[in-house]
Order: sequence, then C-alpha cells, then structure tokens
Amino acid sequence: MQVLAPVERWMAVLLAALAGYVDSIGFLQLGGLFVSFMSGNTTRMAAGLAQGDWRLAGVAGLILLLFVIGAMLGALVASGAGPRPRARVLAVEAALLLAAALAAGMGRPVIAVTCMVVAMGLENAVFLRNGQVGVGLTYMTGALVKIGHTLAAAMRGGPLRDVAPPLMLWGGLTVGAILGALAFSLGGLVALYPAAGLAAALALASGRVRSA
Repeated sequence: MQVLAPVERWMAVLLAALAGYVDSIGFLQLGGLFVSFMSGNTTRMAAGLAQGDWRLAGVAGLILLLFVIGAMLGALVASGAGPRPRARVLAVEAALLLAAALAAGMGRPVIAVTCMVVAMGLENAVFLRNGQVGVGLTYMTGALVKIGHTLAAAMRGGPLRDVAPPLMLWGGLTVGAILGALAFSLGGLVALYPAAGLAAALALASGRVRSA
C-alpha cells in the first residue's frame, strides 16, 4: 500500500471490500470453505485428509486449484500486450462475477462458485509489479502483520500514521464481508450482481488512474 498513489490506495480498499463481499458469500454457500482465503482452505483440506473426510479434502483441493488457475490467468492478462493492464484484469473479473451471478440464477451453483474462485485468484494481479503481487487484495494476513510491525515501530518513536494503509485495507475487506453476508441472507448467490457491477466500475475508473 505504501508504494501506491492516494487514488490507487482507495481503489485497493474497494477491491479488498469486493473480495470480502465475494468471500463471505462463498463461505456461506459452501458451509465453511472460502473462495479467496486459501490458507484456510489448505487447513481444511489437510484436516479432511487426516480425518478421512475425502469429500472435504477433495472440494478444498479443487478450490485451491481453481484459485491458482485464476492467479495464472490474472498474470497472463496483466502482462499481455496493450495499455491499461489493470482495466483488463478488472474487466475479466467483472465478467467472471457476472457469469457467477447468471449461473446462480439458472440454478448452477457449482459453476457459480467456480467463477467466483477464479475471479478471486485473478484479482490479485490488479497491482502486479514486475511479475510480483504488489498488494494482496483477497487475504489480510500480510496487512495484519504490517499493522503489528508498524505499531511496534511507533512504540520506538516511528510514525504512527503508517498504520493507516494496512488498517484501511483490512477494514475494507471486513466491511465488504459484512455486506456480503447480509446480501447472501437476502438473495443467495444472486447477490453477486452488485459485485460484478463494482468490478466493472473499477475497470472503467482504472483507465484514468496512473500508477505510482
């Protein structure tokens, strides 16, 4: 977050909120598995293997594979020829989330969840720098570690204001997750339509934002 321009930071917060929204919906639909938090799914897969719960292990493993495919797709889209790589990545994400919502409306939850997972893997390529993830948008472990380290530095006389960027990122995901859970309680997977709309709006806006 520190390497981003102010406008880009707000975009990152909105994308974290989008990830929280989608992940919350996926978590409720899958009954305890995630569509963006792959550390949690790895633990669930390992626990399933240890306890002989092959269905849990298999579903968690398949989600992990789909997420990796999404991350690979995002990197390919971002590194492709042409200007505005962020807009391209976000446009593909919007299309995937729209496909998920449409599949849900047609009674195809498996297809919907597949599109959700791929979209979350792909989102992490929005701030790709030199082939590396500049900002993790669908997971907050790094942001929470940064908050802790910044607070420790502040206790030694460092600037406390540096805690704001990772705290905003975590807060964005948290608020998005709350909204996603509320939306799911009202409409199920069809609540993905607003997520697709936000991704499309950010794709359009990203074309006007210059990289830091």
